[in-house]
Amino acid sequence: MKTKTAIVIGFIIWMIAILCYTIAGSIAVSQQLEHLPGTVLFIVVMPLVWLGSEYYYKEDNKTHGYWVGQTMLLTAAALDALITVPVFIIPLGGSYYSFFTALEFWIIAFEFLTVATLYWYIRVYPKHKTSKA
Repeated sequence: MKTKTAIVIGFIIWMIAILCYTIAGSIAVSQQLEHLPGTVLFIVVMPLVWLGSEYYYKEDNKTHGYWVGQTMLLTAAALDALITVPVFIIPLGGSYYSFFTALEFWIIAFEFLTVATLYWYIRVYPKHKTSKA
């Protein structure tokens, strides 16, 4: 597994996702749409992880998508712990506990793993399987 590549991709996904979440959050405050940031994040993560997986598999076709997704997810979660929670959540009265036990967090985490795994089964596994035959 090319861990460094997966970490860099996870970092890029996190940066784009937090930007989209922040923009949606500013719109939600002005429009009183409290679920907009989470919905936007849910929608944005799918293509980001798909494109990140596509980029990752240009160099490696042996690592299962689950492990790639897990590496990208753990990178994003570490950045959430280091940056998102102290900068965005705690000033609004939240905590690490409330952030990491929120259902929305775990839905996004499941989404990371699912999309990366599906990418592997749809785009990589068929080629990997035929190259062994």
